[in-house]
Parts: sequence; C-alpha cells; structure tokens
Amino acid sequence: MKKLVLAAALATIAAPAMAQAPAKVSLPDANPALWVVKDADTIIYLFGTFHMLDGKQDWFNDEVKTAFDKSDEVVLEALVPENQASMVPLIQKYAVDPTGKTLTSKLSAEMKPRYVKELAAAGLPAAAFDKFEPWFATMALGQLATAKLGLKPEHGPEAIFTSAAKAKGLPMSQLEGVEYQLNLFDTMPEAQQIAFLGETLDSMGEMEKTLVPMVKAWSSGDTASLVKILNEGIDDDPALYDLLFTKRNANWAEWIDNRLDRPGTVFVAVGAGHLAGKYSVQDLLGQRGIKSARVPK
Repeated sequence: MKKLVLAAALATIAAPAMAQAPAKVSLPDANPALWVVKDADTIIYLFGTFHMLDGKQDWFNDEVKTAFDKSDEVVLEALVPENQASMVPLIQKYAVDPTGKTLTSKLSAEMKPRYVKELAAAGLPAAAFDKFEPWFATMALGQLATAKLGLKPEHGPEAIFTSAAKAKGLPMSQLEGVEYQLNLFDTMPEAQQIAFLGETLDSMGEMEKTLVPMVKAWSSGDTASLVKILNEGIDDDPALYDLLFTKRNANWAEWIDNRLDRPGTVFVAVGAGHLAGKYSVQDLLGQRGIKSARVPK
C-alpha cells in the first residue's frame, strides 16, 4: 500500500510563511546539503530546503552562510506575499470547488468517517473544508499534523533566506510562484485528488516516524536516506511523482542552463527532494553536459 505521500508532498512544495529572522540563541549544528554549478563567470549554489522545521537547529552557518553571503541574488521556488490576505483570491481560484459540490459528499462510505475523525481530532467540524477541492483538505491536514510536531514554515529556510536577503538588500526572484504551485494540485484529476486524500488518511498515524527521520536526514546532508524515505511514499505513484518532481526539475534545470549565460553569483533554494536521486536537478543538468559538485562541509 502506498504510504507517506503527504510527507513527500509537504517536503517538496513551498509552504506559505511570514519571513522571520533567526533566533539569536545557541542551537545544535546542522549540515544540510549544498551544491555548486559554475562556469567562467557564473556561480550558482543549489541548496536543498526542508520547508517546515522546528527552529531547534543551526543550519544557516558555515558553508551555507558563506555561499549565501557571496551571492548577488536569491532565487526560491515561490515568493510568498507578506500580506497573507493577498492569498485569498488565489485560494478562491484554485482550491474552491467551482461546482459547489461538497467534499464530504465525494468521499466513499469507507473514507468519510476516517476523514471526519481526523478533522474532529484537530478540533474541526466535518464540514470544515466542504467547499474546497480534495487536495486542499489534504494539505490542510498535513499542516495540522506537522504543526503538532513543532514543524512550521516560519522556521523553514525560505523564511530565513527571505529575512536575510531583505536585510542585505539582495534582489529575490522565483522559479515558479505560489499561483503556479496551487495550480499544480488544482490540475490533478478529482479521482487522483481523492486517492491522495485517502493515502494521507492511511498515513496520518505514521507522520511523526516519517517526518522526524526526514528532518534528521536533511539536517545531516544525508541525501541518500532522504530520497529513500521520499521514494517510499511517492515512487510508486508515477503520476504524482511526475507532477511534483520530474517536470518541475526539468524546468529548473533549463532555468539554470540559461542562467549560466549571464555572469554573477546566485543562491537557489528548492525542496531537498528535488536535489536527490534519479531525475534530480543535478541529474538533469548532467544530461545537458553541466557538472554540479557537492560543497564540502
């Protein structure tokens, strides 16, 4: 049975968060993976993020901080607006079911009580997400589950990089954008969205023993272990893997290829799952004859 699909999705799609400065306290050291791609006049750092963290480790130091400080610009998957109210029209456009059919009415007799039970455990009524499409309810359940583990987007690298870039006056840009990412899920056929929700309900009880090892692997730069965990959840779902990884990685490899035509030093941060395993960004760059190298710890 397919498991851990939600954990894979949460680790690869940027989550909305307000940027906050890192806390000025002593924290255990972490060494997430960093790569570099370069030619005669261009350097592009590739940093794999974990979009939601607990703020209990110091990863923005050493080689990561050095690379960031050397960079002329910062590029993320998506630049999340500081004014969260600006997200409302996008949610209306991509997450609300235009047919008006309720989510609970779409669920099977077997799935509905399990779904309602998870909502109740979070203190929410059965109709909490009835006006939304299934994918949105799935991601909302994931956010609730990760919050219980102390993993929040405001502690994630994207929020920290945004704050640091603003403090340094560095220009920022995005590879995709929030609207593009919302549209990714909106384009999933409804049957696939409901299957995604069902697989998530199957794995809700395993979230902690899945996400904790994922964060540990990310923190130590152990990309082999990270991709192994991700593949347990998503490798046996080719359509979802193609949606979340293959096509997007190909787009980003093309972007990097084109960016090498202009001089400068760029710090690019994307979900760590995109920089590990087969069809990773580095793998696809290699197919273009572009070498990437791991930056030593």
